[in-house]
Amino acid sequence: MKILSINAGSSSLKFTAFEMPEEKKLISGTFERIGIGESFYTLSINQQKIKKTVDIKDHKEALNLLIEELVKNQIVNDLQEIKAIGHRVVHGGEVFKNSVIITDEVINKMEELSSLAPLHNPPAITGIKSAKTVIPNAIQVAVFDTSFHQTMAKETFLYAVPLKWYEKYQVRKYGMHGTSHKYIAEKMNHLYPEKNKLIICHIGSGASISAVENGKCVDTSMGFTPNAGLIMGTRSGDIDASMLSYMIEKEKISLAEIETILNKQSGLLGICGKSDMRDICDQIKNNDEKSILAFQMFIERVVDYIAKYYFKLQGCDAIVFTAGIGENSAIARKEILKRLEFLDIKLDEEQNEKIAGFKDQNEGKISANDSKIPVYVIPTDEEIMIARDTFHFAA
Repeated sequence: MKILSINAGSSSLKFTAFEMPEEKKLISGTFERIGIGESFYTLSINQQKIKKTVDIKDHKEALNLLIEELVKNQIVNDLQEIKAIGHRVVHGGEVFKNSVIITDEVINKMEELSSLAPLHNPPAITGIKSAKTVIPNAIQVAVFDTSFHQTMAKETFLYAVPLKWYEKYQVRKYGMHGTSHKYIAEKMNHLYPEKNKLIICHIGSGASISAVENGKCVDTSMGFTPNAGLIMGTRSGDIDASMLSYMIEKEKISLAEIETILNKQSGLLGICGKSDMRDICDQIKNNDEKSILAFQMFIERVVDYIAKYYFKLQGCDAIVFTAGIGENSAIARKEILKRLEFLDIKLDEEQNEKIAGFKDQNEGKISANDSKIPVYVIPTDEEIMIARDTFHFAA
């Protein structure tokens, strides 16, 4: 059965086509700059990458191009072969605790929830509506980033604000990156079923850490929005809320401008002018003080959350690194674990250096054999999680 996994952004659309249940990846790609000019798309098939420049006015047109490429590359002969399409949706609020088949009622609920994720849910809805138009006979499934974290206890997900904020406006911790955290939890259960208490570090440009016990989320670092928790590429992470009114007064700017600054001009970018850890590490080699500071701040926040979740879980069976930095930055992993030596964690430096997405080995154990807590690197795969949930409904 052929299934598409789709992740639609405001001006982009990422996709992967799978043969299920074999989970064979057939083709993947990204359409970029949709509707804003100078648009193009890239495809990855048979270990080859292809880039094409073409005007793409909207998501419907991107999906039509996608279908053309599927036929041209002999992935399908006609639309009837695509039995189902899974869509990544960032926010499901408390309404969607699991993936669901998309109906008009589901779309209406998602639109109601858009106020909780105004940057993310509307593009996903656009992608869903376009897919229903272009491929009308396929089952459409919504897979929510927030679903995995719905197992948090009430005392964990509530904020100490007036309770009516939650009861009337759904103000609470939701957490994000749930599809990734769920993938890692399931992969670890498959590889090491005896390890029940996990600390999963999804650290990339966007970053979050989760405490997982027996496959269920106990706590996670992101909150009401993706801006809570760790320092990220352009997001501030945890701050004192009173800072907002203070800076509005000092800078004579609006709340909307403050939101933009905290989400797009803060984090690593705000400290050293670079948001990519690779660029920061290059500048550290030249003893750039701001880059060194940004790196140390990032490491400290990651360590803070790992330590917090270690005690919350009352011990830990494994720590797992995933996502861009977690999978590829040996120096970041080394510095994080160095600060966790008090937990009797010992790094295998040679093995740590071997593992990165751009090297021959991209996953494995990086802790020494006598380390009290084993540490692993496992690449995440949100697309296959979307495909699995979608196949469950289609089958």
